[in-house]
Amino acid sequence: MRILLIDDHDVVRAGLRAILGTQSDIEVVGEAANGADGVRQALALQPDVVLMDLAIGAGMDGIEATRRITADAPGIRILVFTTYDSDADIVRVIDAGATGYLLKDSTPEELYAAIRAAAQGQAALSAPVASVLLKRMQQPEGALTPREAEILELLAAGLSNRELGRKLYVSETTVKTHLLHIYRKLGVETRSAAIAEAGRRGWVRHRP
Repeated sequence: MRILLIDDHDVVRAGLRAILGTQSDIEVVGEAANGADGVRQALALQPDVVLMDLAIGAGMDGIEATRRITADAPGIRILVFTTYDSDADIVRVIDAGATGYLLKDSTPEELYAAIRAAAQGQAALSAPVASVLLKRMQQPEGALTPREAEILELLAAGLSNRELGRKLYVSETTVKTHLLHIYRKLGVETRSAAIAEAGRRGWVRHRP
């Protein structure tokens, strides 16, 4: 199995290369430190699996990189390997086409198994991730849509309604409609309350 590593930390990539090098059926064929370079290398190298972090420096994040790779090369499997386990991240990257989602506190054996499963097109999910997706299936009326997840993350990052509209290429009216749906699902009435409640529930990444 040919693997491409996309992670913005040199030490992490070096560690992954060393660990994966112990497996006779796994070969690391390339690595990238940012999303744009990762997409270019994925399309050029055509690996079996891309091991993708979500936060990969300025510019294109892992979710957008996943979306572009799977759109242009659907045969490449994306296995997310990250520290982030928020509902918003999980919902958005699975919607973008990721085959699996593994947290970085996984054991090497779990990583090997996830890579092999992903290469065969099988879902490989850490337990917390599987729990989030199962909850969405069991309670679809209260689960975030991919667009709501994206808006909630941007809301937590401090963007105004106008900035949200520009970022997502939609009108402010559309943004307000999405916000109302988010508020209803969170049981709140204001932007600040939504951000606080979303953080408490683990729906968005923790921000210092």
